[in-house]
Amino acid sequence: MDVARFVVDAVVLEGRSYRDVASAHGVSKSWVAKLVARYRAGGYEALAPRSKAARTVANKSSTELEDRIVRLRKELTDQGFDAGAQTIHYHLGLSDPSPPSVSTIWRILKRRGFVEPQPHKRPRSSYIRFEASLPNETWQSDVTFFELQRRHHMPRLFSN
Repeated sequence: MDVARFVVDAVVLEGRSYRDVASAHGVSKSWVAKLVARYRAGGYEALAPRSKAARTVANKSSTELEDRIVRLRKELTDQGFDAGAQTIHYHLGLSDPSPPSVSTIWRILKRRGFVEPQPHKRPRSSYIRFEASLPNETWQSDVTFFELQRRHHMPRLFSN
């Protein structure tokens, strides 16, 4: 049985207090109250787990700005100019005192399908790892092809 339903049944059907139910199940009193309120508003279906993802993104660029960036990219491409994020940033700066950053413009172009990202670093998953399943199964040797300088005079540690 679902914990949320069990908690709600303990409060609604058995008439126990929020505090008693919360302490018996190791949850907060406010969570019990929230579940009971959801149950009273929508029944047992309202107790289903909800997404914790944000409903809106506070710093997301507006659709108008994205359209303006795409339109500027198309204009620059048609005129034969470079249409990268830095160039678009420059042209936006001519008319806008605070244009979006170059990385924001690049992300917008990527999201709209104008830029295909090319990784500059090799992904970690491509590294080959040598791992032994038993002791002494894998050996490594460091070799140098240069003769090291010999020391002709060794200092005496003890005198006779």
